[in-house]
Amino acid sequence: MKPASRKSEIITTASQLFKEKGYNAVSMRDIAQTMGIKASSLYNHISGKQEILSTLILKVAREFTTGMQQVVEQDLSAVEKIEKVISFHIDITVTYSDALAALNNDWMHLADEELQQFITMRDDYEENVRKIIKKGIDKGEIEPRHPEVILFSILSTLRTLYLWYEKRGKLDENILKKDMVAVLLKGIVK
Repeated sequence: MKPASRKSEIITTASQLFKEKGYNAVSMRDIAQTMGIKASSLYNHISGKQEILSTLILKVAREFTTGMQQVVEQDLSAVEKIEKVISFHIDITVTYSDALAALNNDWMHLADEELQQFITMRDDYEENVRKIIKKGIDKGEIEPRHPEVILFSILSTLRTLYLWYEKRGKLDENILKKDMVAVLLKGIVK
């Protein structure tokens, strides 16, 4: 297995610190201290906190965008598409748990161009889920509830999954996928 580059080590360390303390509370000196190196040597590999933040957030946002594009392109029912969205969201949560904290909590600190890229990807993502929900309602696959309530219920649960997942001892992904799909799509009432 190839060892991680120094830049990726810096990003990983910063990601963990951002999750623990928040972007504003972490300095380059904190990152260096956690890594056991001098702060000045960080700048040999990265321009600063802004580059770290944009790398973290945009990488995860692109993962969501790619996952959504794959779902949208498939010839599936609305319910099957929502199941796929839930499933790839769980995969991203498991893979990028620390980075999701920055994506959810610190995105507003991105520089102008990166901020616009992120907002566009997030808005497109939500619009795709909205369209899937509306199509499902129109075809009678989904109960005729307000699409925004359904959208909010699903996405707010998925967006905060990284917090819950770590506290619960990292459940088996397959069980998590099966049960989350069941609860979010079918509810809990027999």
